[in-house]
Amino acid sequence: MRRRAGTAVGAGLLLVLVTGCSSDGGGAAPADTTSGGPSRTATSPAAPSGSAPPAKGSVRVAATVAEDLKSPWGLAALPDGDLLVSSRDEGTITRVDTGTGKRTALGSVPGVAPGGEGGLMGLALSPDFAQDRQVYAYFTTESDNRIARLRYDETKPAGQQLGAPDTVLRGIPKGVVHNGGRIAFGPDGMLYAGTGETGDTGLAQDRGSLGGKILRMTPDGRPAPGNPSADSVVYSWGHRNVQGLAWDGAKRLWAAEFGQNTWDELNLVRPGKNYGWPEVEGRGNRAGFVDPVAQWRTDEASPSGIAYAQGSIWMAGLRGERLWRIPLAGEAPSAPPQAFLRGEHGRLRTVLATGGDGLLLVTSETDGRGSPGSGDDRILRLEVR
Repeated sequence: MRRRAGTAVGAGLLLVLVTGCSSDGGGAAPADTTSGGPSRTATSPAAPSGSAPPAKGSVRVAATVAEDLKSPWGLAALPDGDLLVSSRDEGTITRVDTGTGKRTALGSVPGVAPGGEGGLMGLALSPDFAQDRQVYAYFTTESDNRIARLRYDETKPAGQQLGAPDTVLRGIPKGVVHNGGRIAFGPDGMLYAGTGETGDTGLAQDRGSLGGKILRMTPDGRPAPGNPSADSVVYSWGHRNVQGLAWDGAKRLWAAEFGQNTWDELNLVRPGKNYGWPEVEGRGNRAGFVDPVAQWRTDEASPSGIAYAQGSIWMAGLRGERLWRIPLAGEAPSAPPQAFLRGEHGRLRTVLATGGDGLLLVTSETDGRGSPGSGDDRILRLEVR
């Protein structure tokens, strides 16, 4: 276990830090020129009194589910509670028995070309997984980022349990940095993907590019009904690098996004809206752009995965090496965010809600930017409120 630190950051320390280019949480921080007090959050009306979660929460690490994982990135829960985890750099998918920690290799995903922040990233199960056994994967190839689905047949020998990839969407720009990578099926049964602008900032504002966007598509990769443009999978734009997607209890979509030099963001995502990058980083109060609901100095966050549980968004921090809790009342935070597990487990990559007060948390010390120790990387089981 890593060095221990306080389990919560007080309200007065809320959301104030700074770094160099926060692509995936690396780089040294320049001097803080903001000297700062708390960041502002959005002022949307809160939910009626009594509906918000407690202002102060808690986190307990209940168990280590698995360890000695190499560059874990995506995580998906099977119907029986076992887990599928992707290795970004090895291009493989592994099944983890949550009772024993036993690992079974499903196999490699053909076509994955790891490099920089690219490789095999997000995983999602088909909404009809019980019938079709389809596992969706977001990955980098030699030419692009793409999303494919592969049939999982656990009756076959270990290492040979993945069928040939059926590409549902190709042509997402790739780069050494800012490849996005998170995918998830929403409450509407549509597939959502967070992409990055690959360091080419102009892609975020280019409506014709799939880079720097949140995408929404049918399970077959076609533009989803109700998208801003009927012939496009683009759902929102003006994003720098989206690696966190989650829906709250009212089916609102939230997304976490890496900033560059100043502000990381938590956004409430609406179709057809422009989230500002590269014209605005963080809250800009500028016409035509949507401001984040909350923002953090990048050395306290560099956010990757998020999940919704117990009335709060839970956000994993890579460079920040902490788990943020953002309690919600409707479309706005109901209290200042809190930081937990600060420095205790190193870089944090993925969060998955398991129902009730349960979360799974994936560490990311073996991604080339951490300082891996014995047992890294891990999947931890948390109890939260």
